[in-house]
Amino acid sequence: MGSPQVIERSEHGVSRKSFSPNALKVLYRLKDGGYDAYLVGGCIRDALLGIEPKDFDVVTNATPEQIKKQFRNCRLIGRRFRLAHIVFGREIIEVATMRGHHDAPEDKNQVSQSSEQGQLLRDNVYGSIEEDAERRDFSINALYYSVKDFSIRDFAGGMEAIKNRSIELIGDPETRYREDPVRMLRAIRFATKLDMTISPKTEAPIYELSSLLGNIPSARLFEECLKLFLNGKAEQNFLLLRKYGLFKELFPALDALIEASPEGDEFKLTKQMFINTDKRINADKKVTPAYVFAVLHWYPLQNRCAKLMAEQKQPEYEIFNLAINQILSESSKHIAVPKRFTLGARDIWHIQQRMPRRTGQRPFRLTQQPRFRASYDFLLLRANISGGDLVELADWWTGYIDKDAQVQKQMVQDFSSPKSANDSDKPKKRRRPRRRKPANGNVQNNNENKSVE
Repeated sequence: MGSPQVIERSEHGVSRKSFSPNALKVLYRLKDGGYDAYLVGGCIRDALLGIEPKDFDVVTNATPEQIKKQFRNCRLIGRRFRLAHIVFGREIIEVATMRGHHDAPEDKNQVSQSSEQGQLLRDNVYGSIEEDAERRDFSINALYYSVKDFSIRDFAGGMEAIKNRSIELIGDPETRYREDPVRMLRAIRFATKLDMTISPKTEAPIYELSSLLGNIPSARLFEECLKLFLNGKAEQNFLLLRKYGLFKELFPALDALIEASPEGDEFKLTKQMFINTDKRINADKKVTPAYVFAVLHWYPLQNRCAKLMAEQKQPEYEIFNLAINQILSESSKHIAVPKRFTLGARDIWHIQQRMPRRTGQRPFRLTQQPRFRASYDFLLLRANISGGDLVELADWWTGYIDKDAQVQKQMVQDFSSPKSANDSDKPKKRRRPRRRKPANGNVQNNNENKSVE
């Protein structure tokens, strides 16, 4: 990589007002300490695109230990990448030391390790800003902003890529994907988020290398799923994940059902859930990951229930719980969903099973459950896709919730004892009292005792 293109302050529209004051404090403190420091990556890209930057990453030639000496509010994290987090209340400015090439001379502060597939396992090799730029994933993220002269340094044609609205990997795509397979997910996310297209060279190896996601820790894939599905572009991300064969590496059980019936309810429900999720997020409404993962595993759960019912003679409730445990256990091998969200998904599934039971105090008690609203939304979604009896059930609950207690009580009574038009003309049958068995002796002895008395 040659000399960077330097875009002077008068030639770009990025102002310091676009950046976090705390990020600027970090830059000036490092500069005053004698180190080179730059804002890099997404915040520069977004500022150039007219998007309000949210994450502010700093890169410097200071080592993590040297950074820590400059800031009392600093903590060092990570093993694969050694990073410094500068904490300002709720805001954290991430500071990374400039990366070097993997074959750099090793000493106590320079450690790099790769797997047999070429994936980086440890990467604490430090270098120059030119080497750091080569190590960036996409050209639109290899833009560096300096507070010394307020210029932007472009090392990989990022300005041109932004102009062309193109997602382009730096270096050989296959090698870069093998180094970190998550870059395949990031390519999709950036393309939808920024309304760009993935360049032909960058997208070419994705389908063939999709299985490399199996080498990524499941906890990291959970974080990537949140970025893909809770950013307001979930529907587009879902369709691209399916196109490039990545969805099956994240949700293999659901993907198999969709493959078996490409236009079936499994695909329709998943797509509509993502459409609804995008609408809520773009309207600044909350979406819990528990709901998203409950929907994504619903059909695999139903499929597993049917299989267990055919194999085992157990009560339906026990079969349902067994199927839940199996589905969540298998899913955790691919995506490690935290327990607080799997518990929420369990609640949503159980409420789906309880919703058809609408007698006595059951409906009222169900509405008091913390996950009832999410479960109700899920019921509406299911009814919209599958139709049938679910439509009547969804309509009943729509009429029940948010009504006063008297109306709710009447609805439950009407459901519990429906009357036809001629019911009032029919005489009521009297129940014959049950004849009790004598406690001791037979009936004859009992009668004899009565006569004696």
